[in-house]
Amino acid sequence: FSFGLGLMAAIAAFGHISGGHFNPAVTIAMVLDKRTTPVEAVGYIVAQIVGAIAAAAVVLITINQAAVTAGITKPGAGITDVSAVILESVFTAIFLVVILTTSKRAGSLAAIFIPLTLVAIHFAIATVTGSSVNPARSIGSALVGGDLTGLWIYIVGPTIGGIIGYGVFRLMERTDEPAA
Repeated sequence: FSFGLGLMAAIAAFGHISGGHFNPAVTIAMVLDKRTTPVEAVGYIVAQIVGAIAAAAVVLITINQAAVTAGITKPGAGITDVSAVILESVFTAIFLVVILTTSKRAGSLAAIFIPLTLVAIHFAIATVTGSSVNPARSIGSALVGGDLTGLWIYIVGPTIGGIIGYGVFRLMERTDEPAA
């Protein structure tokens, strides 16, 4: 629940500033959907990564290295890197379809639907992939925790998933358009 509730709080507190850009995969999809510019996206992504590193540093300073290391995203026992990439891609795509659809069609409910979707995703894949669906979060804990092993999974999977999610969203949008 902590990731979903944290996202809900972040959207409530800061969503009006950036439109809720807390995840590079989301920002990439927003560029593809022309809701933000590539230049703005670079700034958002840098801020997201810096924020994730700062959050991991707070854990390091206030608790210890072991707490940061425990937060490093890693596949579960018996899960291959390829399986983790595929699952991260699929679940990030699902997340992006919800984000793109609710932010366009039900904006006032987006601050509820998006975090609840993140909670559902974490319940579904936390024990399997570590449930990142956010490259910035995984980068922060991996860098501060000192273990970059497998980090590529959580950069590549969510990025691919963000692009796929945008594609699915566009297909759904086309089916909603009236026939000419």
